[in-house]
Amino acid sequence: MPLPATTSSTIIPCLRYRDAHAAIEWLCRAFGFEKHAVYADGDTVHHAQLTWGNGMLMLGSAHTVSEWSEQIVQPDEIGMRETQSPCVIVADADAHYARAKAAGAAIVQDIADQDYGGRGYSCRDVEGHLWWFGSYDPWKD
Repeated sequence: MPLPATTSSTIIPCLRYRDAHAAIEWLCRAFGFEKHAVYADGDTVHHAQLTWGNGMLMLGSAHTVSEWSEQIVQPDEIGMRETQSPCVIVADADAHYARAKAAGAAIVQDIADQDYGGRGYSCRDVEGHLWWFGSYDPWKD
């Protein structure tokens, strides 16, 4: 049974990075995430939580071995393909696009008005994970 609608984000994407410390800094600088919690031991990030509005992203180091980690591969291990992608609602897609591009995000789909409403773009982060950022808010439909 789902949590009440008053709970913040109830679906939270989880990603793994080879250099999680560098990824955290880059995600904050390039995309505007904020550090909520980082649990690390040296070069290993066991668990980190980054926030965006009332949403959250969890991440950790790719080199840690666990039952969970053995189910996940990095994009460069499968031809830069993905089976999922975080979608983040932004107030100003053009400003966000400029910020991400200036920080070195690899643009996959250039910013454009979308047929279903809003404006958005897709890009890859510092380790190749695919992201979508746009102003379309499906909660307002």
